[in-house]
Amino acid sequence: MCSLCGAIGGNEHWADAAPRPGVYTRNGERTDRRRERLKRVAIANRVLAAFGLSLSDWQGSAYLLSSLTGKTAIIDDLGHLWSEAEKLCGRSCDPLDPTVIARMEQAHG
Repeated sequence: MCSLCGAIGGNEHWADAAPRPGVYTRNGERTDRRRERLKRVAIANRVLAAFGLSLSDWQGSAYLLSSLTGKTAIIDDLGHLWSEAEKLCGRSCDPLDPTVIARMEQAHG
């Protein structure tokens, strides 16, 4: 149990890299799993920028979602990302919105 927040570790989300054979097999090592996690954060940040939000890794066990005004939420896994993003923004955050996708393609095309 983490003494900082009282959370019990071990709840794996399907999007997290796991050291199991056949699941993210490139990530058998802890450093590889961490690198994979940081890549997911970078990809999420490309989408979150459209909503004025950013995501960062918190010690490999959770994520920090922050707004431009400094509001921050701790989320356990990427499954909670969009519901928390909407709470921080106070509006709908649809990562599949055609306008958002078009902006991303234009910016990174």
